[in-house]
Amino acid sequence: MFIVAYTRRKSIFDRFFEHRDSLIIQFRNGDITKREFLQMNFDFIQKIRMKPFDRVDSFEKGMYNYQYYNMLAKYYTMLGVDIKRQGKHYKYFKNHLNKAHRYYNEKDKSTLKLLRYLEFENVDAYFIKVESEKLKNKLYEIVLNDYEFAIFHSKSKWLLKILRANGVFEEGKRKSLIDNYINEKY
Repeated sequence: MFIVAYTRRKSIFDRFFEHRDSLIIQFRNGDITKREFLQMNFDFIQKIRMKPFDRVDSFEKGMYNYQYYNMLAKYYTMLGVDIKRQGKHYKYFKNHLNKAHRYYNEKDKSTLKLLRYLEFENVDAYFIKVESEKLKNKLYEIVLNDYEFAIFHSKSKWLLKILRANGVFEEGKRKSLIDNYINEKY
């Protein structure tokens, strides 16, 4: 007698969230640095070759879009900073930073699409305490309370205005839920 075991093939979202959650846990445990976290996320997104979704009609699509643009923005920022530290190729430094800024803008648009899909329900947003002088009074956190590891960050003034208009932004500063990640340099 043969027993046939049915195993469902993992969807791209299963693979994406498992990889993402694994990296978050490794970072929290101190097993990888922020730089390694960013590089591994970038490599994974490149490997799966899945582009962002035009329409966000699920949490998974919205989270993927945010992660996609956020990782590209942070990756190109990291490359730009590396070039600047070496003191050469100013043109490449500026090119990487321009790419990063474009990706950060797309990330903020993706965040808004996801928030609209969720109808701004069970969302908290607030400014966070940071060590970076450049980010003080600019960086805020958006938490989707119904989902694990759904913590977004932005400096966007236009998105902040929308968060306030929808009654989810709380004035004042708090410690970030992922303070170690936020304040670690890469």
